[in-house]
Amino acid sequence: MNSASTVSSVGFCTYTGGGNFDTLQGSLRTISDLGASAAELSLYGEELIAGGRIVPGRAERLVEITRQFDLRYSVHGQIVSNFMDREHLDLQKTVVRAMLELCNRAEAGILVHHGGQAKMPALTRIGELDQMERDALAEMAEIAKGYGVRIALENIFALSDAEYRQTPEKVGETVKAVNSPNLCGLIDFSHAYIECTRLGLNWREQIRAMAPVSGHLHVHDSFGRPYSMTKFYHPAEATALGIGDLHLPIGWGDIPWQEIFSELTFLPDTMLIMEITGERFASEQADSLARALKLVDLVNSRRLAA
Repeated sequence: MNSASTVSSVGFCTYTGGGNFDTLQGSLRTISDLGASAAELSLYGEELIAGGRIVPGRAERLVEITRQFDLRYSVHGQIVSNFMDREHLDLQKTVVRAMLELCNRAEAGILVHHGGQAKMPALTRIGELDQMERDALAEMAEIAKGYGVRIALENIFALSDAEYRQTPEKVGETVKAVNSPNLCGLIDFSHAYIECTRLGLNWREQIRAMAPVSGHLHVHDSFGRPYSMTKFYHPAEATALGIGDLHLPIGWGDIPWQEIFSELTFLPDTMLIMEITGERFASEQADSLARALKLVDLVNSRRLAA
């Protein structure tokens, strides 16, 4: 695979040790030893930013670690990043700026940013939330341009009707409206499945609408079941019931991966990251990588044939 491919690199996300860089280093070593070509750095858990400012010594240690491995990197920003958070918007943007700088230092070409979330407003006010997010994304995309980084806007699911989240199709519309080469969509297939089940939407149509502007993919399996219950004493109990955002190895859920990758085409130089960590599924990662590479071949072979 190379940058001329539709999907040019495949790998896994790292897991975090609450700021323990030994955990990050071990995670990258595992990803590299599996033969993956990419890793997504879960920097939200590594204590690299304090009050919006990068902690210099820790950032230097991060770069020392990432340079040890022949991997292409993306960065997962704050899970709480939210450009629909009016009260904390300036703080949110400050942290995203710092994350973009960390991308630059670690030579990561993608910053993952979660789509916005807010208390469900009156229908006439939804447009204000969408515009607030678009304005912030446009501002951050200009900063990303200076670093040679692309922000990837990820579709998320809501937990109830009291929460506003954009559908995958609307996330795609946001990317189109901002119209910057430094912003793309990020399809999280399981998130889309869960949200569309919750809303009674056709999830395959939703991701089909988002795919043309998507340059980053999150792959992990589930059954697309919303959180009808949230209390579990162990993650394996949610797995047994098939409820929620399970982050399972490919093939454990019922997502029709082969059908999806036989149909959809994404932006050139897309990265595929499996959010299937060695922390839980070390013995399943190699099989998931093999399956993912076959899915990527379905996409890339169509590009070569075109």
